[in-house]
Amino acid sequence: MKPLISILAFIVFHFALSAVFNSVKDDRLQEEFRPTKESQGGAMQKITPFLWFNDNAEEAIAFYTAIFKNSKVREIVRYGKAGPGKEGSMMTGTFELAGRQFMALNGGPQFKFSPAISFFVHCPTEPEINELWRKLTEGGMVLMELDAYPFSKRFGWVEDRFGLSWQLSLTGSERKIFPFLMFVGKQHGKAEEAMRYYASIFKNSSIMKIERWGKGDQEPEGKVKHATFSLDNVEFMTMESSYDHPFTFTPATSFFVSCKTQAEIDYFWERLSDGGKIEQCGWLQDRYGVSWQIVPTVLGELLHDKDPERSQRVMQAMLGMKKLDMKQLEEAYQR
Repeated sequence: MKPLISILAFIVFHFALSAVFNSVKDDRLQEEFRPTKESQGGAMQKITPFLWFNDNAEEAIAFYTAIFKNSKVREIVRYGKAGPGKEGSMMTGTFELAGRQFMALNGGPQFKFSPAISFFVHCPTEPEINELWRKLTEGGMVLMELDAYPFSKRFGWVEDRFGLSWQLSLTGSERKIFPFLMFVGKQHGKAEEAMRYYASIFKNSSIMKIERWGKGDQEPEGKVKHATFSLDNVEFMTMESSYDHPFTFTPATSFFVSCKTQAEIDYFWERLSDGGKIEQCGWLQDRYGVSWQIVPTVLGELLHDKDPERSQRVMQAMLGMKKLDMKQLEEAYQR
């Protein structure tokens, strides 16, 4: 397998990390190195969905925050004069949709979104689900028509114009968005195992509900029809399907885990990479193929120091790492 991202993409992404942590000071790097940022602040979730776009992240963020209620752009980081992208164009962004935090990267064409990770939306009213459906289907592809089903009085599944998948359901309850993991192909039959595995790793986690396929159903009896679980107070949904689906998990959607200490980095790295694949600069794929980023919150401060030589030393140290080492990063900063 080729490296998760190119060295150039590593530089772009990690130089931009300074924008996503609230501990970052308002110091400025020299103009030729400094990315610009537009920020509304706010605390980060422990686990944040991270979306890899093909150079249209800013358009996607503007689109999503316009169509979902209780949404806002939290922060945009743009290229400075040194590039490598066009000066003023977006590198990374953080935003909220219905109170759920997301991160986005203009990463290029290396990875594509997959229905294996979609976002399930609880819609409180019929006019709202109809309007969301109208906007998300524009330029997109319908995976399941918006209609009545045995499990929902109004439900639809769509891949939007950016390739990201959404499941909309009229629930009459509070508007919420949940990451939704679909275990298919080689991962079929592992949904319950994965839920329990993740819940054993993260604090404040639980298996909230499991609905299973019954005897005579279209799927093997006992397999997960639909389930809800919580990881560090972040709710997820999951299901599994034995059909021959032409997709699986991809790094285009990963989960960003913010860590305050090296012990925390070590813990999540060792647990989540067990049986999986480790990549450079804090990226890994777990035993089920789901991608994670394990990153210290202090990294933003180190990369955003007013002395560009310090920030460059930190960056170079980081590029040689797989699991991120706070001590080595701080030593590079202090040299």
